[in-house]
Amino acid sequence: MLCQFPRISRQLIKDVARSFSRNSQTTSSSTMHNHNESSSSNNRLSVQTQSSQTHTVSATQSKEMPPKDMRPLYLDTQATTPLDPRVLDVMMPYMLSQFGNPHSRTHAYGWESEAAVEKARKQVANIIGADPKEIIFTSGATESNNIAVKGVARFYKGKKNHIITTQTEHKCVLDSCRALEAEGFDVTYLGVQNNGLIDVKELEKSIRPETVLVSVMAINNEIGVKQPITEIGALCKAKKVFFHTDAAQAVGKIPLHVNEMNIDLMSISGHKIYGPKGIGALFVRRRPRVRIEPLQSGGGQERGMRSGTVPTPLVVGIGAACELAQEEMEASFLIYFFVVKYDSKRIKSLSNRLVHSIMEACPKVIRNGDPENTYPGCVNLSFAYVEGESLLMALKDVALSSGSACTSASLEPSYVLRAIGTDEDLAHSSIRFGIGRFTTDEEIDFTIKKCISHVKKLREMSPLWEMVQEGIDLKSIKWTQH
Repeated sequence: MLCQFPRISRQLIKDVARSFSRNSQTTSSSTMHNHNESSSSNNRLSVQTQSSQTHTVSATQSKEMPPKDMRPLYLDTQATTPLDPRVLDVMMPYMLSQFGNPHSRTHAYGWESEAAVEKARKQVANIIGADPKEIIFTSGATESNNIAVKGVARFYKGKKNHIITTQTEHKCVLDSCRALEAEGFDVTYLGVQNNGLIDVKELEKSIRPETVLVSVMAINNEIGVKQPITEIGALCKAKKVFFHTDAAQAVGKIPLHVNEMNIDLMSISGHKIYGPKGIGALFVRRRPRVRIEPLQSGGGQERGMRSGTVPTPLVVGIGAACELAQEEMEASFLIYFFVVKYDSKRIKSLSNRLVHSIMEACPKVIRNGDPENTYPGCVNLSFAYVEGESLLMALKDVALSSGSACTSASLEPSYVLRAIGTDEDLAHSSIRFGIGRFTTDEEIDFTIKKCISHVKKLREMSPLWEMVQEGIDLKSIKWTQH
C-alpha cells in the first residue's frame, strides 16, 4: 500500500524549492555554525497541505517571467528533473541521525537502515510490477545498462554471442555493445523508421539461434518516441531471447509492467523521476532466471551483482520518488463526470499548447519523431533556416538543450536525428523542450512568446530564409567553394 503523501499544489512545491535555492545561495558565505542555525530555522522544507496557511513562500508569481534575480526557467527535464521537496523530506533523517550502514547486522543503526533500503526496494518494484527481490540498486541508469548488456552477454558467452540493439539507443548502451564487439561478440544495430520507431518484423528477421539479448529503449531521450515494448517483449519470449529495456525516461511517466510486457531486464534512473542523482536500479528477472556476470568485485551486496555499500539516503530517495510518481500516474479527479489522469493529462495539455502555438506562428517547423507514439513531455522541434545553437543562446531565459546532455559537448548533429533521416541542416536546428511535473502554464506561455520572437528575428538575418521567401528551391542550387 502506498504511503499517503500530502496532496499539495504543484506551484507550492515549486516555490518552496526555489526559495530553498535562493536562501542557500545567500547564506553560502556564512560560517558553518550560522548556516546550520539559519537552515534549521528558515530553510527547513516542511511541506504543508493545501488547506494549511503555515508555509512562508507565496504561491503568487510575477507575470513577467523570469524575474531578473531568478535563474532561467527550466525546460530540460529529459536531462534531469528537480528533486521533489517531498523526496528530500524523506531522505533527510538518513543523512543525519539514521546514518547506519545497511549491511551492519549487529546493532540498531544497521537494522533501521536495512529496513529503509528494503522498503525502498519494494517501492521501486511496485511501480513496474516486479518482485522486490528482483531490484538491484546501482549508481544510475548508465551503470544499470552496462551491467545488463555486458553482464548477460559475458555470462552466456559460451552458448550465445549475438546481441541486437537500435541505432537510437542511449550512448552508454551503444558503447557497451561496441566494447562487446571488441571482445568477439556480434552486434546488430537495427535502423529505425522516419518516425523513430523500429520495425518489429525487421527485429524478428534479425534474431538468430545464437542471439542472447535484445536491448531497446522504452522512450527515447531526444525525440520522446515510445517503442512497441509489449510487442518486442512477446517476440523475445517466443524466441527465448532475453529482453532488456532502458526505461530511464519511461518509469513514472507511462505505465510499465515487467510481467505483462515480458521484460527480463529494466534500467531505472533516480534523477529522471524527481529523485536524487547518483542512484538507479536494475530489474533482473528471477523466474525464469536471468544470470549476470558482475562487473565489479567486492562484498557481494545486491545478490552478488553489484558489490559496494548501498547508499541508504539515495536509495530512500529513489524509493520515495517512485512512490510519488506512481501516485501521480494513478491520481485522478472528476470533471463533469469524466475521470482525468492528472499528471499525464496536464503535461499533454502543456505540450500541445507549446507545439501548436509555435507551429501556427512559425512556418517550416518540424516535430521530430512519431506524432502519436510519443511521450508528450519530450518535444523535439527543428526550426528550418535557424541555427539551433544561435536559438539556444537567444533563449537565454529558458534552460533548453539541442539533444542529449551526455553528448551536448559535441558539435556533430544528433545521431538520433540522423538515424531517422533528418537532413543535417535540420538536425543542427533542433531544440528539445522538456515539460515536467512542476512546469507551469505561465512558463509555457513565456517560452512560446520568446521562441516565436527569436525565430522570426534569426530568420530575418538569414539569407537562406530570404531566398526561400522569394520562391527559390535551395536544393536546386549548386554551391561552389572558393
